[in-house]
Amino acid sequence: MALHDEILEQPRRLRELLRSQRETALKIAEAIKAREVKYVFLAARGTSDNAGRYANYLWGAHNHLPLALATPSLFTYYAEPPRLDGALVVGVSQSGQSPDIVSVLTEGRRQGCLTLAITNAPNSPLADAADLVLDIQAGDEKAVAATKTYSAELLGLAMISAALSGDESYWQELEKVPAWIDEVLLQDAAIARMAERFRYMNQCVVLGRGFNYATAFEWALKMKELSYVVAEPYSSADFQHGPIAMVEGGFPVMAVTPQGKVFDSMLEMLTRLRQTHDAELVVISNDERALALAQSPIRLPAGIPEWLTPLVAIVAAQLFACHLTVVKGYDTEKPRSITKVTETH
Repeated sequence: MALHDEILEQPRRLRELLRSQRETALKIAEAIKAREVKYVFLAARGTSDNAGRYANYLWGAHNHLPLALATPSLFTYYAEPPRLDGALVVGVSQSGQSPDIVSVLTEGRRQGCLTLAITNAPNSPLADAADLVLDIQAGDEKAVAATKTYSAELLGLAMISAALSGDESYWQELEKVPAWIDEVLLQDAAIARMAERFRYMNQCVVLGRGFNYATAFEWALKMKELSYVVAEPYSSADFQHGPIAMVEGGFPVMAVTPQGKVFDSMLEMLTRLRQTHDAELVVISNDERALALAQSPIRLPAGIPEWLTPLVAIVAAQLFACHLTVVKGYDTEKPRSITKVTETH
């Protein structure tokens, strides 16, 4: 099963990426600093768009760079691109083939901006449109649902952030990521058994906040495209402003709740959902208080810095989505209606 194999392959691929592309990340950081970039304008679609959500938090928090997510249709159908003065224009795409993402970088270059492609295809149209290229080197991804290319995109963004910061401690923390993922993968069989509880689930919500806002969106996407569950992602802050009203006894709620600055707010929400709404909770966390609230707890290793938890937590979510698909009797290799490369305009 290609999907499952590619999930298990991630620690090796990330180790190789750290080893082979650190110098590239440092050179990209030097070029960015030399241009006195004022903000980042990032274009992506699908899974890569969720990587952009991670960059929004990471580059904002660690590098003090405001980040705007592009609306590619302004560059294609409307032909009315915004002014990009002072921007670093970034395209994130596994295949590098989407014409609308390429159009954003092409326009950025036309306006005199520095352009960067983060892709698994260094010979793609996206890479050709960029001044700088970070090859995430995830290898051939045969499964339609992206797994190892997503984690490699996250790591690539984190490496550039570390290079921009000039803080060696960030690199030391990055080196630990593959081993933390190895620990999560040891729970593969347990997560497979857990998924059986949700055989008949057809809708759920997925909660995350802060750095793991991206993880909530990516977990929800994997369940939608593989097991056809109507999985709606929310920030826990947004969720209490109305959507919480849909939760009644037994309603399934998935939550990514690692230790960090937003943990207390997430714990408060989970406590409310369990005690007041009698929700069915699947919780990914490294804190015993959050795990104790869940009927289905998935444990993260202790000591992961919050900024790196999305790289580890998403692997647990990928395993859950993969096994849920099998439990429901669907083919993990042939999700209906979608193909590996989607060329949007």
